[in-house]
Amino acid sequence: MDTSFNWSRFIRFLAQRWDEILQLAAQHLAVVAISLAIALVIGILIGALVWNRPIGRATALTAAGIAITIPSLAVLALLSPVMGLGWGPSIVALAFYALLPIIRNTVVGLREVPSQIVESARGMGMGRSRILVTTQLPIAWPVIMAGVRVSAQMTVGIAAIAAYVAGPGLGQYIFTGLSSMGSFNAVNYALTGTVATIILALLIDAAFIFVARVTTSKGLRA
Repeated sequence: MDTSFNWSRFIRFLAQRWDEILQLAAQHLAVVAISLAIALVIGILIGALVWNRPIGRATALTAAGIAITIPSLAVLALLSPVMGLGWGPSIVALAFYALLPIIRNTVVGLREVPSQIVESARGMGMGRSRILVTTQLPIAWPVIMAGVRVSAQMTVGIAAIAAYVAGPGLGQYIFTGLSSMGSFNAVNYALTGTVATIILALLIDAAFIFVARVTTSKGLRA
């Protein structure tokens, strides 16, 4: 049996499984979107709480930096006995890894807001929370979005590894190909999952570039 790569056989493979590939891509996108939304809320909240507190800032950034060095397979393996298989451990693991760039960029963005602007807002009678929401965060938003883009790229890749715990998405094709290496369609499965993941990552990054531009005030656009 010939198991080498063949373009015509690969095209037939895609045509026969196109609906399934689109379904897996939609699942991949959904799990990334949910995880990013969770990480965005938590990351901005943590960054807003510690950006002007040296000890809290250093603690949060150090903890997040250490956490991101933990191998993703180890995190998924630790979560699966507690949360089972599938979406649960995948979402928690992805949100876990997405936090560092968001926390770091929130801190950096808020620290770069000119002090004169903050003082002017305070002189207008605004409270600390109102200044944060209406002045500091909007000015820091482009920097925060840069962190979100980094997190998005990370989570797209780690979501593929989440197939190890029966997670949703294109990683299922990659793992199918790797586990059946030497079989007739092994290369086709692995190649399809890998290329589709790369394409999805590029599309998500383009979408975030657009969102960042639309949601950033005209005066702050480069």
